[in-house]
Amino acid sequence: MTSAGFNVTSSLTLVGFSSLSGHSSLLFFVFLLLYLFVLFSDSLVIYIICSQRALHRPMFAFVASFLLNSLTASTLIYPKLLSDLLLSGAGLVQVSRTLCLCQGFFVSSLGGASFMLLSAMAFDRYLSICHPMHYAVLVTPAKVVLMLLLCWMLPAILGGVTTLLASRLPLCKAQLDRVYCDIYSIVTLSCGGAEAQLSGLYILLFTAVIIFLPAAFILFSYARILFICLRRSRSFSSKALQTCLPHLLVFFNYSISVYLDLMLRRLQSNRESDSTLITSILMMLVPTVLNPVVYGLKLKEVFTHVKRLLSCRRDN
Repeated sequence: MTSAGFNVTSSLTLVGFSSLSGHSSLLFFVFLLLYLFVLFSDSLVIYIICSQRALHRPMFAFVASFLLNSLTASTLIYPKLLSDLLLSGAGLVQVSRTLCLCQGFFVSSLGGASFMLLSAMAFDRYLSICHPMHYAVLVTPAKVVLMLLLCWMLPAILGGVTTLLASRLPLCKAQLDRVYCDIYSIVTLSCGGAEAQLSGLYILLFTAVIIFLPAAFILFSYARILFICLRRSRSFSSKALQTCLPHLLVFFNYSISVYLDLMLRRLQSNRESDSTLITSILMMLVPTVLNPVVYGLKLKEVFTHVKRLLSCRRDN
């Protein structure tokens, strides 16, 4: 205890595993299969985009970067989750505060990068469909690299500041009702005060800049695309909407997951803890599994190469 009466704890407890302790063996194999699927499918689509010269275009560069971001996030979460399921015992998992903050930083920055990359894809599709004559001038390789750097660096910088503020907070509680760490949950364990309020405000700023603003831009871009398509021929509209559909599916998948998680976080009663836990797991699982499926099956150019590659492997 400090002189101020605060608990100075060097470890936190993930109590979300207590609800899963009776099914830990089954969940271990389910999550292991899902992780292997994510590894294989993401890597396959990324390999196809990188190896096929015909796919060396801005849209596919954004798709490959998005899947790489998803693969990185999965690798930072799934292995530890699998380890915790094996070692949880009574359902309580101890994790150091430093490790929890590190995982929270990556969850925030990579999650934010997902929305930034989706907004970059929306911008690319908007220019390609609404301003095709200027597309080659507006979307050059150098500008694509610059946009990708912005999509990763801005969430990392803002997420780093959020993590730094959270690391300075004295904690009065040490139990997280989740199976992985995130910065918001750590801040809710604090003892309150001006520093906690500052951290809370900065989390709101991070959410607004990295999630809500990109989401609004994405909706605006696709609304403009839809408006343009309604004024063009049916064949043009069909082709344009076909390229936009995968991005929209992934965007709505992420948006619904984040919305449900944010709403259930506000419900702090015990009867809602299971719902919050389930939502936190689904928020991690569903997007990572759905992303390669959508981009591998719905993007015609990628799907053609996937079929060709898999058929060649079977023939050999």
